[in-house]
Amino acid sequence: MLLLPLPLAGCLTNDEGSGPVSFTADRGVDNQPFPATYRTEVLAFMRTYLNNPVGVRDAAVAEPVQRTLGGRLRYVVCLRYSAKDSDGSYRPARERGIVFVDGRLDRMMENAGEPCAGVSYAAFPDLERMTR
Repeated sequence: MLLLPLPLAGCLTNDEGSGPVSFTADRGVDNQPFPATYRTEVLAFMRTYLNNPVGVRDAAVAEPVQRTLGGRLRYVVCLRYSAKDSDGSYRPARERGIVFVDGRLDRMMENAGEPCAGVSYAAFPDLERMTR
């Protein structure tokens, strides 16, 4: 992960000058490789993303699907889960999209409604078995 001093962090933009920053080099090609290790990469990411990765419930994942995001073809892995909050209660189930560029995990989409529309979810017990 790229760490910048706080004053410089506000200067980050994408090539168009707005929108989310991608930290994966983007060759800009349409023929994106299939993210063969997506499950392993998603688990590693979620272990750091969640405040408490222990006790995730109702975890489900969909196979990678190609979607056009920002005018570029990308693989998206859709993920649904309910994580434990800091007080021990569970948050409502969330749906997230994990974007892959050139076969590698690039970023998480908080609003994954459209990219994840129509995907078929399967249980993801590895996410529920995570430890610290």
